[in-house]
Amino acid sequence: MRRFISLAATLTIASMAQAQLASSQTPMPMPMPGMEHMQMDHTAHMAAMAKAQRQSEVAERGPEVMPFSLAQTLHIFTKDAEGGVQQVVARDKADAKQTALVRQHLKDIRAQFLEGDFSGPSHVHGARMPGLADLKAAKPGQITIDYKDVKGGAQLAYRTADPILVAAIHEWFDAQVSDHGKDATAGRMP
Repeated sequence: MRRFISLAATLTIASMAQAQLASSQTPMPMPMPGMEHMQMDHTAHMAAMAKAQRQSEVAERGPEVMPFSLAQTLHIFTKDAEGGVQQVVARDKADAKQTALVRQHLKDIRAQFLEGDFSGPSHVHGARMPGLADLKAAKPGQITIDYKDVKGGAQLAYRTADPILVAAIHEWFDAQVSDHGKDATAGRMP
């Protein structure tokens, strides 16, 4: 009987060791496409979820201010030493309707911004949008905004000699790139 108990105990210990070895060699399942968040810690996951929620809210409010389709256009924000350039172009450069809507919108917001009226971005992105308070507080003439037609859309060049306003433009550009997600990108300085 003692041999039987000893043999049973030996077999049990051996099978437990083999099971533990097998489980330690089992590879982690590969994340499914689009499930990269499974590799994030909780804080990073929650931040990604909050960013996605914000982008969704901004996309919902966008058409209330912008007459063109966000999905059919791309916003390019290029920072430079004097401020930066905001370009909005149709993804399909031959899309005359989107091009015309973009051009009219940029002409309209240029006039509004030169009057200190940033109600459009404030409505879409929120009153606490980074950089917005400093831009609204700028005195007439502190920022120049030049309009130009480009292939498939238009651009606005924001220029100032005031380093605080340059920083505000850069913060404002960064916020738009973040808020518009796949419909916006940071440009590169030449």
